[in-house]
Amino acid sequence: MLGNLLTEDQRDCLQEITNVAMGQAGDRLARLLDVFVVLSIPHVSVLKPTDIAMALQSLNRQSDEAVFGVCQGFIGGGLAGETMLIFNDTDYDDLARLLKYDSNPDEKARYELLMDTANVLNGACLKGLAEQLDIHFSFGPPMLLGQHCNITDLLQSTNMRWKQALVVEINYAIENHRINCDLLLVIAENSVPGLVEKLNYLLD
Repeated sequence: MLGNLLTEDQRDCLQEITNVAMGQAGDRLARLLDVFVVLSIPHVSVLKPTDIAMALQSLNRQSDEAVFGVCQGFIGGGLAGETMLIFNDTDYDDLARLLKYDSNPDEKARYELLMDTANVLNGACLKGLAEQLDIHFSFGPPMLLGQHCNITDLLQSTNMRWKQALVVEINYAIENHRINCDLLLVIAENSVPGLVEKLNYLLD
């Protein structure tokens, strides 16, 4: 059992459907920016809020890296959670060029840049997940978690209302550009039974 929440078969099924959903998000980003996007294999784990920063550091980030992050909540079909999108601070200029923003964007332009990118990735990912689970998600506007800070401080700044959650993490890298981001799909613990029911239906 994965943290007593999922069996290995259920974990594999979740990994497969999130791979498709997050792949669709990567394809949407690639088309928008006219670039080639490299995706990692989704990593599924059960984490406490304080463990997320450690997990990201063990995967591909340094503890002192300056990052910025955006989160977006979703609910529907008995499931609730949020997506988190985490970028390096160094990604701003390359993103601005690819999205045809002015060079050397000010803070307001950077904020708009973050929200535009988050809307593309989060929206496509949640849409792909909802289609495979045959449910409909409602989600709020993306919100800024923080910027110009390290991962630990970024995640401590959020008011997370869960003790542990099912977390699916995938890394996106844009070839030939200094752009690298992590997309986390966080499913609240009390939503896991509903998710398990849907995964079992797909497994039958």
